[in-house]
Amino acid sequence: MRILIVDDHGIVREGLKSLIEQQTEMEVVGEAENGEIAVQLTRELSPDVVIMDVSMPNLNGVEATRYILQEKPDAKIIILSMHINRHIVKKSLEAGASGYVLKSNLFDELLNALEAVKTHGFYLSPRITGVVVENYRTQQAAGATQEPNKLTARERQILQLVAEGKTIKEIARILHVSPKTADANRRQIMNKLEIFNTAELIKYALREGLTSLEF
Repeated sequence: MRILIVDDHGIVREGLKSLIEQQTEMEVVGEAENGEIAVQLTRELSPDVVIMDVSMPNLNGVEATRYILQEKPDAKIIILSMHINRHIVKKSLEAGASGYVLKSNLFDELLNALEAVKTHGFYLSPRITGVVVENYRTQQAAGATQEPNKLTARERQILQLVAEGKTIKEIARILHVSPKTADANRRQIMNKLEIFNTAELIKYALREGLTSLEF
């Protein structure tokens, strides 16, 4: 099993690498510190499994999962998170993640998660199961109606960068576009969401799980 580790904390990556390398038939083929690098390395290395932290700068784990599975639908992605957040769990599973493991139980559960996804199964930390069931019940009670996603994948990434305090010039550099294009995209996001100040944009990004205060 070829594994890519994605986490913005080097000590976490080292711990995971040490654990995995003790197992037979498992190999760490690469490491990434954010979602953008994860997408690039997945394209280059074609890992079987990506262990993906959910909260990272520039491109979070959920959005990186979407990008990766668009290009490589057979890849298996295990999301890591510090907290039980029903919204983030829901978004992760909708993006196509095959597993969701809490960092508080990371070293106890990760090998079980890897074995599960290896056989085309799924793995959720036991404490997450109740959150998923409750979310399902809530949807059923509301007639399973969901607000359509107003933003494209690129717009969600731009919104994350705005919420992280990046300037238009910094956003343009990260996305390899002109500052004029980056500013036009930001204005388009505001128009779509009908939100016209940065503070409210940040609140929206936090509520939607596009960014967090963890990293």
